[in-house]
Amino acid sequence: MMKAAKIAEGNFLRTGVEGLDALFTLGIPKGAAVIIEGGPGCGKTMLSLEMAYNYARAGKKVLYMSFEEPEDKLLVHMKESLGCGVGKTKDKIVQIEELIKKDYLRIKRFSALDIARSVEALLTEAKKELLIDVHPILVPKDYDPDIVMFDSLTSISSAFSGEKYRFRIYMEQLFRYLEGHKINSFLIRETPRPTHIGMPMSMDDEAVSFLSDGIIILYNVFYRGGKRGRAIEVLKMRGDNINKKIVKMEIISQKGIVILPDEPLAEKNEDYTLT
Repeated sequence: MMKAAKIAEGNFLRTGVEGLDALFTLGIPKGAAVIIEGGPGCGKTMLSLEMAYNYARAGKKVLYMSFEEPEDKLLVHMKESLGCGVGKTKDKIVQIEELIKKDYLRIKRFSALDIARSVEALLTEAKKELLIDVHPILVPKDYDPDIVMFDSLTSISSAFSGEKYRFRIYMEQLFRYLEGHKINSFLIRETPRPTHIGMPMSMDDEAVSFLSDGIIILYNVFYRGGKRGRAIEVLKMRGDNINKKIVKMEIISQKGIVILPDEPLAEKNEDYTLT
């Protein structure tokens, strides 16, 4: 059983994911907003679910907000695909169900369109676009989380189609709300190609990246000869001295995310492509 001390140390949090925490010096500052970014199929949701499980198991109250997959499908991922810790599969399933029963872990599906409509109504009513209250469209009133995970920002942004400036207003207020309530947040963002290595970045992406305290990037790696792999990098983390390198990552059935901090990709990428 993971001890809370391994998750919370002073004013910093660890993820509980072996290998990932080795890329930090102190960890993730409490109250920080962290983007988890990557292309399709690179493991963003699986990493987020494993972190959610680790935090809940350490005694943190975790709200996993899904804007895409239904709750039962996410639970299947957590129970069958990830492994979620040490022990037999049956024991893991019991642990997850117990965490949900005790309300340390709450997985709930939300409608991105409902959020967009609610923001529109609030802005219209307030007539002062920077003074909206995001709480009614953010966290259930009967829950007081320590950690909130958004899966995904991409879905929320799409719901604001044609009203992108309203999305930026919402995100600014969202970050302020989370910071003010000292809630750690992890926001999944899907990108077709890594934006920080030369690909164009939209104004929405730029705004979210600027507002965030940290960015963790997952990559699909295509090697010369057809072999595929995965990798991960902590691109930035305000308040901590991070280990700046891209390291190999694997997803193993019944074991979950495996990060190899001592196996960095070669600095010259002549033999592979990152997507």
